[in-house]
Amino acid sequence: MEKLDDIDLEILRILQQDAKKTTREIAESLHLTASPVYERIKRLEKTGYIEKYVALLDKKRLNQSITAICMVSLRYHNKGFIDTFERQIKEVQECYHMAGKVDFFLKIHLESLEQYHEFVRSKLSNIENIGVLESYFVLKEITKTTTYHI
Repeated sequence: MEKLDDIDLEILRILQQDAKKTTREIAESLHLTASPVYERIKRLEKTGYIEKYVALLDKKRLNQSITAICMVSLRYHNKGFIDTFERQIKEVQECYHMAGKVDFFLKIHLESLEQYHEFVRSKLSNIENIGVLESYFVLKEITKTTTYHI
């Protein structure tokens, strides 16, 4: 894996804060010219340090103010059951295969508890091999970031 220098790391920090910054704006903040900064950004994209650029949306404006955390434990843990579960969970914002007491951690944004009930009833309950399902609901978001501290 290629070693990143301080300039590369600073470019990544800037883009994490505002991916709409132009190459020229980034170059000015680094006291460089635009051309080498442009080449560095293209290299960071090509080598996979930058996977993609996205827009972060306001869940309240989208009427999805309920955040549900769902912990799922499977009855059996062979590869086929794990692969099946991973393929069937597409409606969630985040899904992690865990080590420990639970097998999967799901994070879901919804507009109502009724919508979550329908998700559990029509989607999760139709997936074979679920042993235990625990649901938690976020009361207050204290920290939320997409930023890696590099």
